[in-house]
Amino acid sequence: MNFIERFSGIFLVAGLAMFFLGVITLAVVPVWMVEKTEGRQEIATQVPEDFKSEYPGVEEYKAALRKGRDIYISEGCWHCHSQYVRPTANESLRYGPVSLPGEYQNELSLPQLFGTRRVGPDLSREAGKRSNDWHYAHLYQPTSTVPQSVMPGYPWYFEEKDGNIVPKAEAKALVAYLQWLG
Repeated sequence: MNFIERFSGIFLVAGLAMFFLGVITLAVVPVWMVEKTEGRQEIATQVPEDFKSEYPGVEEYKAALRKGRDIYISEGCWHCHSQYVRPTANESLRYGPVSLPGEYQNELSLPQLFGTRRVGPDLSREAGKRSNDWHYAHLYQPTSTVPQSVMPGYPWYFEEKDGNIVPKAEAKALVAYLQWLG
């Protein structure tokens, strides 16, 4: 039995131990730290006036914000819309003040959706810039509000009632989330 054969079992055990140590260090510990983060902000303490007819209480509004964020993620909106004003290239002139870490201390900001491209505008300061009706029209047919838009439409979040196109609950939740940003 040569030297390598004698120690191969030791190397196997050491390799497996390092693998599991890596999994714990890179997967379990960050999740644990996020859950233990103190100073998290409440996502909503009251329902904005624009949404009181849709969501009678704070808990319903919070549920809508969570649902809107889930739709935002599932539709891949974060690929083209960032939620982080970077301290470069005069972004603060276009999108507002540079984003601060404290803005992301709530459950809707974890994991962060900073985005990798900026095909569409940054949404970190979107709250209140436009009306809910503008957002509904933009989601249904983006070129109706921004003629040069390359964003696809999301007509499946709308339905026809009495000859009018009205938003479904999913569209209302998504707009609630967009209006909450910033």
